[in-house]
Amino acid sequence: MKKIITIILVGIFMQGCVPAEEHRKAVQDNSKNRITVGTVQREIKKGMSSAKVVEVLGSPNIVSTDKDSNEVWIYDKVSSNSVSSSSSGGINILLLFGKDGASASSSSQKTLTIIIKFDNNNKVKDFSYRTSSF
Repeated sequence: MKKIITIILVGIFMQGCVPAEEHRKAVQDNSKNRITVGTVQREIKKGMSSAKVVEVLGSPNIVSTDKDSNEVWIYDKVSSNSVSSSSSGGINILLLFGKDGASASSSSQKTLTIIIKFDNNNKVKDFSYRTSSF
């Protein structure tokens, strides 16, 4: 009987022992289709066809035309990151009787805006990008 109680208590104690870094890795999006500044710098070139741009970056968020009626594609991406952690001081059994611990959280956002201008042959005439984080 003592062995069963010990196993149950150890299980309760170990329940909250996952480090924040392991949790972050478990929920992190590691998508290979993520658009980055590096992708734009490495892959997008003047004279590239619009089909190749779609192959590299995917479909744009906004399509419009400039004063010369040439297409302008805008990719506007926003990513949010939120991390929180809490600590119970190592003794979770005390939580059954009252809350004792500390917690912390932080959040940040990053934006990436890519503007690609095409000529009348649907080739990249010019492109620019901006990135920010806050």
